[in-house]
Amino acid sequence: MSLTAIIFFIVIGIILFYVEFLITPGATIAGIIGLVLIVIGVYFGYKEFGVPKGHYILGITAMVSLISIIFMLRSKTWEKIALDSKIDGRSSSSLESEVTVGDTGITVSRLNPYGKVQIKDKYYEAKSAGAFLDPKTKVEIKKIDRTYIIVKPLK
Repeated sequence: MSLTAIIFFIVIGIILFYVEFLITPGATIAGIIGLVLIVIGVYFGYKEFGVPKGHYILGITAMVSLISIIFMLRSKTWEKIALDSKIDGRSSSSLESEVTVGDTGITVSRLNPYGKVQIKDKYYEAKSAGAFLDPKTKVEIKKIDRTYIIVKPLK
C-alpha cells in the first residue's frame, strides 16, 4: 500500500470523526467508520514501512488530530452550530390580578379533582378542595395557587 493511500485513510477517518461530532452526533456510524479508517491507515503504515516510520505515522496522526481539535475549539465552531436560544418570558397574566379569594363561579367540566371553572366570564384551571364536583356546580375560590385555583362547592 502506498503512502498516499495511508494518508487518504487517515484523513478520511479524521473527517468522519468530525462529521460524527458536528453533524450527526449520536449516530456513531461515522465515528466507528472513522476510527476503523484511522486504525487501518496506521496499521498499514507499520506493515509497509516498518516500526520507526510507523511510529512517525502514528505520531503525525495524533498531532494532526490534536491540532485540528484545538483549532476547531478556538475558532468557536461549536458556537456557530449549537442551539443558543434563551427563554426568559413570563406569564402574561397573574391569577391574583384577575380573581380573588371569595369570588364565585361555576364548574364547566367535572373537577376530578382538576377541571375547568368559569369565574367572571373567564375560564380557569381549577382543583377541587375536597370531593369531586360535577359540571354546573356553583363554587367559591378557597385559595389561589400559581397556576390554578382551588375551589370549594357553595352550599
